[in-house]
Amino acid sequence: MKTLDQYLNEQLQNESFKEEWEANQPEMDVIRAIVDARISQNLTQKELAERTGINQADISKLENGTRNPSLKLLKRLAEGMGMTLKLEFVPKSAGK
Repeated sequence: MKTLDQYLNEQLQNESFKEEWEANQPEMDVIRAIVDARISQNLTQKELAERTGINQADISKLENGTRNPSLKLLKRLAEGMGMTLKLEFVPKSAGK
């Protein structure tokens, strides 16, 4: 049986899959950052909702990718976790 990483590496050999995967990476990075930050604070979605005034269902939608957060919402989440929001632009790799 293949691992997820093995399967992903195989799929990334397909150029159209790779392009779509890379196009979705910024959104996936935001989702992962939200989830990782919440978990690092040992917070449930409900606890984060109570700290931020953001509905728990909306936090769930952010974390499962069915809602795109505004910058203002990201700042509220960061504040509720005692964190500072940091965004950065990085140069593309030479091969892109």
